[in-house]
Amino acid sequence: MVNRAEQRRVRADEADALLHLLLSKACDALGQSAEGVALVAVGGYGREELSPYSDLDVMLLHTAGYPRIDELAAQIWYPLWDSRTKLDHSVRTVEEAQTAAADDVRVALGLLDARHVAGDSHLTLQLRSVLMADWRRTAKTRLPALAAACRERANTVGELAHLAEPDLKEAYGGLRDAVVLRALVASWLVDVPHPVVERARLDLLNIRDELHDVAGRATDRLVADVAGEVAAGLGMADRDELLRHVYATGRTLAHVCDVSWRRVECLVARPPRSRRRGRTGGPLLLALDEGVGQHEGEVVLMPDARPERDPVLGLRAAAVAADRSLVLSPAVCARLAAASAPLPTPWPGEARRLLCALLGAGPGLLEVWEAMDQAGYVSRLLPEWDSVRFRPPQSAVHRYTVDRHLLETCVEASKMVRDVRRPDLLLIAALVHDLGKAVEGDHSVTGAVIATAVGRRLGFPAADVETITLLVRQHLMLAQVATRRDLDDPMTVELISGIVRDTDTLDLMEALTYADARAAGPAASSPWRMRLVGELARRVRGDLSGGGAGLWTEAPPIAVPALHQVVGIGRIGVTVSDHAGELRINVAVPDQVGTLSTVAGVLAVERLAVRSAVITSVDGLGISQWSVAGSVPDPVRLRDRLAVALRDDADLVRRLAARDSSAARQAVASKVDLLPGASETATVLQVRAHDRPGLLYDVTAAIASTGADIRSAHVSTLGAECVDVFYLTDRHGAPLEEEDAETTAKSVLDRLTF
Repeated sequence: MVNRAEQRRVRADEADALLHLLLSKACDALGQSAEGVALVAVGGYGREELSPYSDLDVMLLHTAGYPRIDELAAQIWYPLWDSRTKLDHSVRTVEEAQTAAADDVRVALGLLDARHVAGDSHLTLQLRSVLMADWRRTAKTRLPALAAACRERANTVGELAHLAEPDLKEAYGGLRDAVVLRALVASWLVDVPHPVVERARLDLLNIRDELHDVAGRATDRLVADVAGEVAAGLGMADRDELLRHVYATGRTLAHVCDVSWRRVECLVARPPRSRRRGRTGGPLLLALDEGVGQHEGEVVLMPDARPERDPVLGLRAAAVAADRSLVLSPAVCARLAAASAPLPTPWPGEARRLLCALLGAGPGLLEVWEAMDQAGYVSRLLPEWDSVRFRPPQSAVHRYTVDRHLLETCVEASKMVRDVRRPDLLLIAALVHDLGKAVEGDHSVTGAVIATAVGRRLGFPAADVETITLLVRQHLMLAQVATRRDLDDPMTVELISGIVRDTDTLDLMEALTYADARAAGPAASSPWRMRLVGELARRVRGDLSGGGAGLWTEAPPIAVPALHQVVGIGRIGVTVSDHAGELRINVAVPDQVGTLSTVAGVLAVERLAVRSAVITSVDGLGISQWSVAGSVPDPVRLRDRLAVALRDDADLVRRLAARDSSAARQAVASKVDLLPGASETATVLQVRAHDRPGLLYDVTAAIASTGADIRSAHVSTLGAECVDVFYLTDRHGAPLEEEDAETTAKSVLDRLTF
């Protein structure tokens, strides 16, 4: 087996010997001493990492006033140029090198690897000492600029883990970022997992060495023409195996970079120590959810959290981190992968909801999923993921590996969760729609089989599993039919109508088609293709309009005998019960405008997250039944809080505002729609919004502010999205006038717009 690291050192040793000889000859020719002058290797040469066609990056370092320095430099450089050696050279004093490093962070990075080659070693030692001290003293102020430069490079070149022809050096997660991580270590500001980074860096160096040998020139781009030969030289089976290795290595480095830069951001944002003495600010560990907290920009587990006893704790931490665009601590991921209790089959509803909340978090999903995947926790949640991890794209249309494409599809789908009635089904279908690419045959057909198994394991009802399977089996159908068939032919519309059968499924399929295409890349999501898909969906929707899912209907009245028995002073009653692991709270309060918002506000302040609710009126009482997540509350405490809030809600409003200010905001706009014709006896208002503390309070308070009465309400949380439907009447019990209904809808939308 070729020892490429040793070969790199041999090349560096040979270059060192040549430079040592050239300096000696130059000094002899000019009759000068080598004291006060030194040749210093910097950059990759300084690290003794010369690939076959690497440049020599050399600095001629000298003391101020050293005689005839330009002539000495010429005596060294010209023989190298004559031999066609690629040379990156400079001539500087220690002070000049110090200034250059201060002016350009890229120069500073190269000089951090300065290594003595020949001449006055004391001068090189002085240079290294000065530069390292400067870097550590100024790193906190300089690192933001370095982070910005890395982001700009990533945006320009792309990510190593997802490029069809990856740039081993400049792509994000490549050799350039490995050097940046070394600089972060040298700053003493953040910890970096050195063994992990070194293994990844050496792997990329070995691949680049073989690439140079095969190409016969200096290059960092692993193009398709030579990838197979490079793979053979490295003892790999084929190009795909090589690419999977490159992608895995790049993703490891990129993940370490992501975590490290997050920690740098937190460090830079932290106030100086002198300002923190005697502070009375918030706690260092901020509780975010049950068993989950935040510490210095990372989501961590609370001291009393026990993942070995709570199988949904990992999903809860991940969903919180993604929703708030925070880092999920690598230590937490490792602990979850090693010690988390296995989820039962089928999954409980809370686990299913948290997974959908994670998938629907938008861009925050990517970094959190990557952290879990690096630790091996994703494999425990979704074993099928292993088969597509780092799998290269099978088509030039796709810009990402299969696994990253699935996540990007979820990100795109999260932008459309308010356009479909079942966002949870959309997000699950987005996650699994290409899992069939790891199996021989048509990936839509093989993927449908996998989707069925996954849906059942996650605990979806049979009808929902059938929908997920259909979405995966037909996820290419709309795009293929729209671009290959005559849309004016009635048979085209009838074909799609016969497969989707109802408008809800059509909405899901259309959204999945858009998300899949946009995640694939510009070629798949051209305006022409998307316009044809939209036109086909419009025509099919018209064909199905008489047989769609229909309108919202009111649920039967809630059974209330137990509530009547506990109604106390002020006609307020509360019961708490457990139904098959689901926490249910029944509340009775005087039926009047605004009381529902007060109940919702008290539940939010008590950190009870509403998953669903049904509300109605019986005998002058507003009766509500709430399915919530959180610690089991004391019903007496809840009743007392309600009594106080119903008399004066000032404290309730203040506490909700405090919670609201720390909650994450979703970029997707809320949707508020009136549903004309949904009821003959009430005005029906539908609200779709991202779930957050106090959301239901805001909606119901906005409705109450217009004087409208909520006759009944149907609240549901699907993943991280809320779909709430309210039946509204005026003070006479009749549907709202058209103008009043529009005013109410606008009031709710204004309240939800930030």
